[in-house]
Amino acid sequence: MFTSDHIAELDDATAAAAFRRLLPHLRHRSDAQNVDLMGLAGFCRNCLADWVSEASGGRLDKEAARHIVYGMPYAEWKERYQQEATEEQLRRMAESVARNRP
Repeated sequence: MFTSDHIAELDDATAAAAFRRLLPHLRHRSDAQNVDLMGLAGFCRNCLADWVSEASGGRLDKEAARHIVYGMPYAEWKERYQQEATEEQLRRMAESVARNRP
């Protein structure tokens, strides 16, 4: 897991406020495809939803967490905004995800 010596200094209220600001930003930027986020940062909206689900201690399944992150059912978001990934996007994503492994 990626950690930082200073992450412990971030209190829960500040972290929660930043997270609550991130979600509307990602919802607004539907032009930023998940495959592009994966290719650049090694995570996407689905990863974020998985982390929310895991952090909930079982209270939220993946679909419920995705609804929170996307602001709508995931299937609806995919239909509205998701585009077909290009070979180049898939290549960048694979390279980026490989960097996630310690």
